Amino acid sequence: MQQQRVLFLVEAAIFSAIALLLDILPFLSINLWFQGGSISFAMIPVFLMAFRWGISGGMITGLLFGFYQLFTGAFIVHPVQAFLDYIVAFAVIGTAGIVATKIKKNARNDHMEHVLTYVVLGTLIGSTLRFLSHFVAGMVFFASLAENQPVWLYSLLYNGGYMLPSFIASAIVISLLLWKRPRLLLRL
Repeated sequence: MQQQRVLFLVEAAIFSAIALLLDILPFLSINLWFQGGSISFAMIPVFLMAFRWGISGGMITGLLFGFYQLFTGAFIVHPVQAFLDYIVAFAVIGTAGIVATKIKKNARNDHMEHVLTYVVLGTLIGSTLRFLSHFVAGMVFFASLAENQPVWLYSLLYNGGYMLPSFIASAIVISLLLWKRPRLLLRL
């Protein structure tokens, strides 16, 4: 039991650091907006932790990733905005772990088409909740940037502009990884 706990803590630290690297390395992400928001592969390590360890594993990894984001140049206009855009938004990615049991069960039974379905579903859940956190923060704290369009539309287009492609990229890469290496789901 102690060995599993140590493994979990080490993996959470490593996977969250990898997420940060995937987000900040310029050749691995596409920055769309001045205030933040980029198309990147940064959610992949958080999703992998969620699929390996469940919701708690994913949320802790996402939370660490959010804290790393805060310490490496976050765009902050208000403490509540920072909380929504960095702490909540990255932690809720880990809710993808809600399908972890189904993914592992289907992987053990060699039903890879079901594994991929649940991977996409879990990735959609985590990405949608992250989007909603950014969406609310955008409507409340960045309304002045909307100019002549409705605030909700501005926030939808701004945050959807990078979240949708990031979701698609994450779902594709994780699906390919697990299709070829389903053992990534196993814990030693």
